[in-house]
Amino acid sequence: MDLVYLSFILILSIFLGFELIQKVPATLHTPLMSGANAISGITLVGALIGAGGQGSTLTVVLGTMAVAFATINVVGGYLVTDRMLAMFKKKTTEK
Repeated sequence: MDLVYLSFILILSIFLGFELIQKVPATLHTPLMSGANAISGITLVGALIGAGGQGSTLTVVLGTMAVAFATINVVGGYLVTDRMLAMFKKKTTEK
């Protein structure tokens, strides 16, 4: 029963996330990405707790995968945000 409930929540969150991201205008992309990076940082802390817990082997494997994916998300998000913010800096001319 719990697996069905969790699967339903996963499918619903995937659908909701896709619908929300699809409607974001380009001008709001960078501020929203910064907020998403903060949320991913919280996810990373939860994943570390799951990976290092005293649960079953499945829990540790899923926690480890969650740590890897959350880390990729945080690092990639910060790199993209930094690159987009660099576009607004003044360019210096070299002589």
